[in-house]
Amino acid sequence: MTQPTALPRALPAGAPAAGGMRFYLTTHKRHWLRLTDVPLFLKSEHFDRAIKWDEAQGPYAIDSGGFMDLKNKGTWTRTPRQHVDSLRRIWEHVGPYDWAAQQDWMCEDAIINGGTFQGQHFVGTHLSVAEHQRRTVQNFLELRSLAPDLRIAPVLQGRSIPEYERCVELFDKAGVDLRKEPVVGLGSVCRLQSTREGAAIVTAMAAHGFKLHGFGFKILGLERVGHLLASADSAAWSSHARYRPALPGHMHKNCANCLEYALKWRERVLSAYLSSIPVPALEAAA
Repeated sequence: MTQPTALPRALPAGAPAAGGMRFYLTTHKRHWLRLTDVPLFLKSEHFDRAIKWDEAQGPYAIDSGGFMDLKNKGTWTRTPRQHVDSLRRIWEHVGPYDWAAQQDWMCEDAIINGGTFQGQHFVGTHLSVAEHQRRTVQNFLELRSLAPDLRIAPVLQGRSIPEYERCVELFDKAGVDLRKEPVVGLGSVCRLQSTREGAAIVTAMAAHGFKLHGFGFKILGLERVGHLLASADSAAWSSHARYRPALPGHMHKNCANCLEYALKWRERVLSAYLSSIPVPALEAAA
């Protein structure tokens, strides 16, 4: 197998990427942290069984892994204390991360109502959007109380602009000034990102002055609203590779778990994204 393509040194943690937006490659391969210095996005659960720890060579951020928990169990199985303990171990062994997501409660229809969608079964929480939002805010307050020193990011939840605005109000009433937070996650928009509805939600939340992170963004979503985001992550490279031949010289069936493929895909995405950014946005980021 050929060696991964070397890219330029990553920006210091917290600094913006191309066009003012930092783009993380989402992966479950935690050893990539020592193989590349491009920004990576990993779930905290991927470190649970770690025996050998790899020191990060570049920026990285930590996802809470809530989607699979709520999808399969209909609730969080990891307590806030367990989440904090896991994040602290990662910080101490791997190095300081940019930020880590709180244990938010997603508001997609499948998560709330349950059922089978695109071949996947969801048990459903069978709670209201308002209750998901209340639990999201409460979780952030508890995590911040348990670990005020860790970089834990709040996440906005909803399904429509009025619902997201209500979530903003809940954080505000709880004493959380989202404008002062280094990162504010924007949850439950990954399936809407390339639609007018999704763009309207991102635009409305960006108007508050929040430094937004877009979870699970793809090329079309970035082309539409990437200039409004402080950062975004994507695992789309893996599904893209799964249905294509392996790169020349690679012996595996496909490159769905291949760092070199992921890096090349990221370069293409950032190139497409930069070409789509409105000129005023580029000038503002310079």
